[in-house]
Amino acid sequence: MPPSHEIIIVPPAGHDGRQPLLDQSINVRIGVFVHEQGFPLDVEVDEQDPTATHFLLRLLPSLSPIGTIRAYKVEGADYHKLSRLAVLRQYRKYHFGRDLVLALHQWVRDDAERTGEMQVAKVVCHSQLPVKGFYSKLGYQPEGDEFDEDGAPHQKMVAYLSQ
Repeated sequence: MPPSHEIIIVPPAGHDGRQPLLDQSINVRIGVFVHEQGFPLDVEVDEQDPTATHFLLRLLPSLSPIGTIRAYKVEGADYHKLSRLAVLRQYRKYHFGRDLVLALHQWVRDDAERTGEMQVAKVVCHSQLPVKGFYSKLGYQPEGDEFDEDGAPHQKMVAYLSQ
């Protein structure tokens, strides 16, 4: 049984309380991508962080951060980008990654409805090859060839979410 938890959306840029929650999200990512997987710190924190929507998974009642994911609408494109999904190793057995992706999907649907966009919303992610199956189970399909991103093989994965 998973420990008691919550997923919150970090307030947008300019709102009180954003920075501490954003820092918690980034610290989870650094723990997973930099310390565990060996990606360089200078590529982990990037130009998308200040404006992206960040989701933070926290234990209750301690509010300890254990997972995160972020999304943003790609300017000039017709899709949202899912990126930086990370769950601390000791909590992965609870399938919190799935919960984070589903929360992001709901946010994308809500955003598409709020803005009056099309009936089907497109979400793109760049999956590390070992977790392609994870994204496939959530409705993502591979598109194009595999490619290198930050020194690791990746695959573009695309999901279409209906309203």
